[in-house]
Amino acid sequence: MRNKILSAILLVILVFIKVEPVWAAVPKIYATSAILMDCKSGEILFEKNAREKRPPASTTKILTAILALEMGQPDQLVTVSERAAMVGEATIYLDPGDQLTVMDLIHGALLKSGNDACVALAEGICPSEEEFINLMNLKAKIIGALDTTFYNTNGLPHKHHLTTAYDLALIARYAMNNPIFAEIVQKKHHTISWTKPNRKMYLKNTNKLLWEYPLATGVKTGTTDNAGKCLVAAGKYQEHEVIAVILNSPDRFGDARRLLDYGLKEKGA
Repeated sequence: MRNKILSAILLVILVFIKVEPVWAAVPKIYATSAILMDCKSGEILFEKNAREKRPPASTTKILTAILALEMGQPDQLVTVSERAAMVGEATIYLDPGDQLTVMDLIHGALLKSGNDACVALAEGICPSEEEFINLMNLKAKIIGALDTTFYNTNGLPHKHHLTTAYDLALIARYAMNNPIFAEIVQKKHHTISWTKPNRKMYLKNTNKLLWEYPLATGVKTGTTDNAGKCLVAAGKYQEHEVIAVILNSPDRFGDARRLLDYGLKEKGA
């Protein structure tokens, strides 16, 4: 009898007091700038300084890769120039005269974050990296990323190489609609091959979220001293897919998990 009375009292309380589910609470995000966007509709589900211009580091490579997919042929051979081979920081260790396909270079850029792979792609598809960068900026404007201006293909530091969390979400949303791009960024690892010389390289995706979050589907990490730790992440549950952009965060993977969890559960996961 006592249990029935307690149950009745609890039912009355739940009826008259609005009880929010735990997962519906807006998450605490530590990034300087962040956004959560519904991939299908473009609806913004969360934002924090999302229109503030910031350096994007290697998340730049999302635009580089999708443009290379659209303009190049997957099996097109690219001969690496001395300029491309000299690019430093994160690389896939290209040497002048090396030959790889466009598809292998795209994997090198997206999974291993190869700065040299990006320059090689640009020079292989266009007469120069500068012309490819011009097309990147034009493509950004077409997508709707109006506050984006890129000065290189890989996100290495440049004081005017800037975008916003909102613009990166638009770019990632566009890119994830390409099934080849979406397949690549979901890979945890991949092996690429050189046509010249005859060698291979095992790549492990820099996006740890693919191991830590079962609903993760991509997209790209980025880190420089100026940009901080950045991450563009996508997650999917059934037909619902969302994109989170994290710029300059001490806990980029944690921020991304919290945003993806919030967005997918808001959508019915």
